[in-house]
Amino acid sequence: MTTIRTFMTDDHRHCDDLFAEAEQALGKKNLPAATAAFAHFRGALLAHFDCEEKTLFPTFEAKTGMRMGPTQVMRMEHSQMRSLLDQALAALERGDSDDYLGLADTLLIMMQQHNMKEENILYPMCDQHLAAEAPEILAHLESELTEA
Repeated sequence: MTTIRTFMTDDHRHCDDLFAEAEQALGKKNLPAATAAFAHFRGALLAHFDCEEKTLFPTFEAKTGMRMGPTQVMRMEHSQMRSLLDQALAALERGDSDDYLGLADTLLIMMQQHNMKEENILYPMCDQHLAAEAPEILAHLESELTEA
């Protein structure tokens, strides 16, 4: 049975794979391919953030009453990563691979830490508190990510 945790963790891995494609293209000195791959990754990660912020987090907050807890921290981190995504894409678009690599390293560390918190704390809490609503939530999340 698919849980919120497994579904969202699988999407983390999907985003990680797209990020790796950009890194590989840059490693081959193929800046146009790296830029395209990073733009694809950025779109997937923003879609992930959006479905959490529009569907998962509000549903969790409504059910638990926890509005200033883990979801608030995740939103703040999403905001920081959105800024890094924009800066990294801009660096690639202007051909500054050194600047991109520094931003990408920072983004990678942030994503790893963020994903660990979601996968080990927030998503299990969602599965626990939203068990009754899980099939409907999962269908909604899947639809949002497919449309993105």
